[in-house]
This record gives sequence, structure tokens and C-alpha cells, in this order.
Amino acid sequence: MTLAQRPRPEADRDSAPWWAAVRRHELTVQRCEGCGALRFPARAICNRCRSRSYAWEPVEGTARVYSWIINHQVFMRSMADEVPFPIVLVRLDAGLGQGDDLLMYGNLADGDAEVLRAGLPVEAVFVDVDDETTVVHWRPR
Repeated sequence: MTLAQRPRPEADRDSAPWWAAVRRHELTVQRCEGCGALRFPARAICNRCRSRSYAWEPVEGTARVYSWIINHQVFMRSMADEVPFPIVLVRLDAGLGQGDDLLMYGNLADGDAEVLRAGLPVEAVFVDVDDETTVVHWRPR
């Protein structure tokens, strides 16, 4: 199955601006306008101060592997030939030292699970699936 044949992510009210930024090959997170906390995933209310006011802020697409899984389960028959494959959970460098725990997940760009280890430096890779959809993968740097 090619990437273009996979199911597409569906943007919701909170995540639509994030997906639009990803389409422009820009990684963003929300910054609370009440307390200044960075947050991801997108949500309407700040966990720290309960403010409903926020702005989207570009961040460097660098991170470190926090955890990962190797998916062996065939959840969709159309992807059976891709199993097993790694999915990584990364901690963005943008939140380090600020007390902001910014975690994102995604596919490992080259799919080589042998390189995975906690703390592995990675960078965001923007993959244009088609004219409307772009996804973020992570590549060792």
C-alpha cells in the first residue's frame, strides 16, 4: 500500500490550525496567552491556568525519542504488508528547560527500528501525501 492510499487524518476544531501549518511544512504548538505555557496536542483550555486564549507558535522540528512501539498488529488489511513498523513518541526540544512537556508521535521516517533508543535525537520530516494532506515523520539526526 502506498502512502497515498492510506486513510487520512481528520482535523477537528482544535487541531485544524496545526494540520494547516504542517501542510506548509511548519511545526507549531499552542502558547497559552494567560500563563505562557506551550502545549501540544491542541486543546481549547490551558491545563495550567484554564485560559481559553492561545496563539499558535512555530517551533524547531527537533526532538528526542521518549518511547516507541513496534506495531505487529494488522489493524487495517490494506496495511498488512507494512507490519511490523515502528511508531515513535518524541519529546520536542522546544519545551525543554521551560517545564513544558511537549510530546508528539509519528512514524519513523526510514522505518529502521534497530536505531531506536531512548534519547535518540530526531528531526521532523514533512511528507506530502497528496495535494491536500501532509504528515509528520521523525528521522534520526
